[in-house]
Amino acid sequence: MSDAGTPLIADPGYRLVAAAREQGIPVSPIPGPSATLAALSASGLPTDRFVFCGFLPVKTTQRRKMLEGVKSSPATLVFYEAPHRIVEALEDMADILGRRPIVLARELTKVHEEFVQGTAAELAKKLSERPSIKGEIVVMVGKSEVAELDESPVEDAVEKLLLAGIPRMDALKAVARERGLSKREVYKKFNER
Repeated sequence: MSDAGTPLIADPGYRLVAAAREQGIPVSPIPGPSATLAALSASGLPTDRFVFCGFLPVKTTQRRKMLEGVKSSPATLVFYEAPHRIVEALEDMADILGRRPIVLARELTKVHEEFVQGTAAELAKKLSERPSIKGEIVVMVGKSEVAELDESPVEDAVEKLLLAGIPRMDALKAVARERGLSKREVYKKFNER
């Protein structure tokens, strides 16, 4: 599907992977430079724009705050999570991110490689029924089908992203892009508070 590098990143080929998965055809990535790219390339989720969010915070309050901060991102979200916290993390995702499509990749390129897809609530239920969960996990959350318009004041929207750990300039740019404003307008409003 690709003539160089890890395939299907910023590439419309994800539609082929999605179609293969819908037909029950296994798709397995060839090892790449990171679990993020390997997982994304075989997820079937859009890869034209993605945000790598790293490991979710351990504490529930901080984890939920981070999820609130990225929920309106117009990109596929990528998280790493530990097996012993995955069910809690998925339950928080269900509450905050709703019914967005999720693909969970576990043990990439190893004997027990697994891709599981569904909503956060469906995956939390499925995994909680297992006697144990092992291995390295990448959780990928698809783009929201319905753009969630944040109608809070610009200053609050920027502050929310900052509290989620997003760097200041990135937060200003994200709010500007989301609201159709210039970065200068958002900067001015944020600094006037």
